Amino acid sequence: MGTPAFAANILEGLLQDGYDIVGVVTQPDKEVGRKKILTPSPVKEVALSHGLKVYQPLKIRKEYDEILALDPELILVCAYGQIIPKAILDYPKWGCVNTHGSLLPKYRGGAPIQWSIINGDDKTGITLMYMSEKMDEGDILFQKEIAIDIDDTNTTLFKKMSDLALEMLREHLDDIITGDIKPIPQDHDKATYAWNLKKEDEYIDFDEDVKKVYDHIRGLLDDPGAYSMIDDKKYKFHKVRYTDEVSGEPGEVIGLKDDALAIACKNGTILVDVIQSEGKKAMKAKDFYNGSGKNLVGKRFRCRQEG
Repeated sequence: MGTPAFAANILEGLLQDGYDIVGVVTQPDKEVGRKKILTPSPVKEVALSHGLKVYQPLKIRKEYDEILALDPELILVCAYGQIIPKAILDYPKWGCVNTHGSLLPKYRGGAPIQWSIINGDDKTGITLMYMSEKMDEGDILFQKEIAIDIDDTNTTLFKKMSDLALEMLREHLDDIITGDIKPIPQDHDKATYAWNLKKEDEYIDFDEDVKKVYDHIRGLLDDPGAYSMIDDKKYKFHKVRYTDEVSGEPGEVIGLKDDALAIACKNGTILVDVIQSEGKKAMKAKDFYNGSGKNLVGKRFRCRQEG
């Protein structure tokens, strides 16, 4: 049971290893892009390429009879996207095992990888856990840490984490099936949460420490993306660096530096290598600057408290 590329990579790996997968459950197809093209999830694409049965309940709490009819002995869940009912959790004899992208009980919720970067963490990890009715509160089976590199983005860390999750499943699936495990209850007093990102979380406020701004931007790349505003016009940031050199007021566009658009922050400067102005395609900062970008010099990206 899963939906995004994170889960599709795991499904592909388990299929290559020869596991008997009786069916796949994923989210319904969604309209994508300006033309609203109905698009299957990455997990569905992998499943269909291998001739697997695919189930896409709109509301799995009410639509699960066909899933139970498959008589699964073990259910693996990875970034599925819906709350799974007790009837499914209690069915398989080897249980329902979730692959979660954090070191639980830290970062329970739907966006643990993004928030680990946004919050400036230097490490995270994968947790294999039994599922319970409450969100990410089940007993821990196995955990493994992974470093968050300073240039990691949401996209690069997702790939590393997915590869780590597949590695752990390959190592421990037989232990789960044979019962050669010692589940560890979580310490609920230490729980923190990583809620799904909201639209307002995508807004970048340059009136912050430069490292905090840098982490915020890279934690959103490449999806859903990060942006800010000048003169009621939106600008998205696609690739950034930072320097501790200080110049200008927070949010002020300084000009072109090392072929990047320099934007002042507290205690440093953000260097935007690839930028996208509203209604336009993303472009290298030097090309953007030589066009309309030089007109932004001296202007300030609007801080959040300014509305």
